[in-house]
Amino acid sequence: MRQINFVVIFVICLALALFSLQNTDPATIRLIKGLEFQAPLAIELIVAMGIGAVLAWVFNVWAQVQKLLNLRTNRKQVQQQEVQIQSLEHDVERYKAVLEEQRLLPSAEPVAE
Repeated sequence: MRQINFVVIFVICLALALFSLQNTDPATIRLIKGLEFQAPLAIELIVAMGIGAVLAWVFNVWAQVQKLLNLRTNRKQVQQQEVQIQSLEHDVERYKAVLEEQRLLPSAEPVAE
């Protein structure tokens, strides 16, 4: 998988470099009214790709944090269910012991069949 990632990144960087060599004409960027500046089109593209990469990374980190929080919540629920299962198993064993005691003791009333 690392080789595929390397090839993809290499191809993108190569395409960006070739694009940069061909597009050195200045272009105007207007961020807000009254604020504008000029830079070569290639530089603008590189900056835009960098911003996109940072946003993708931030989204990935956010998704990982959400996944960890979900795993933590699921673990707590599983632990609570395991405690409840152990308690119920203990109750079943106790009820089995009580039933066995009742079978061993002679009953005062005959059991109708």
